[in-house]
Amino acid sequence: MRIGFGFDVHQLQEGKDLWIGGIKLQHTKGATGHSDADVLIHAICDALLGAAGMRDIGYHFPNTSSEFKNIDSKILLARVMDLLKKENYSIGNIDCTLVLENPKINPHIDKMKLALTPILSIQPSDISIKATTNETLGYVGREEGVCAYAVALIKKG
Repeated sequence: MRIGFGFDVHQLQEGKDLWIGGIKLQHTKGATGHSDADVLIHAICDALLGAAGMRDIGYHFPNTSSEFKNIDSKILLARVMDLLKKENYSIGNIDCTLVLENPKINPHIDKMKLALTPILSIQPSDISIKATTNETLGYVGREEGVCAYAVALIKKG
């Protein structure tokens, strides 16, 4: 068994789409990035890759490549899963925390799990998605950015 940790952050801007956990949320601000800027999926990818000793998401899907421009992060997650399966790894569980002031995440967690679990080949009970605010402190508190943390347990065989 191996454990990995992932972190991601994206700037928020007016008029952009906000993709988190594989679903589009209604909000006045969205995350900016080379892909769809899904901060939760990116943190999960890094946790899985880290657990397998396979570097990070930027190594496999560089933001300098036009191939990944505006790509759906669920596709990146599926490619990470392919890398893990080639090495005979499966997921034990994933635990995530989103940090943002708005919108409220709790009403969307079940939809996120339904979007992610088929890609991850796990049950909804094997992924925990939590959210918290930054109590109006820092770039998250000023609603200038969003970040996510994830840990993943993987097993060989």
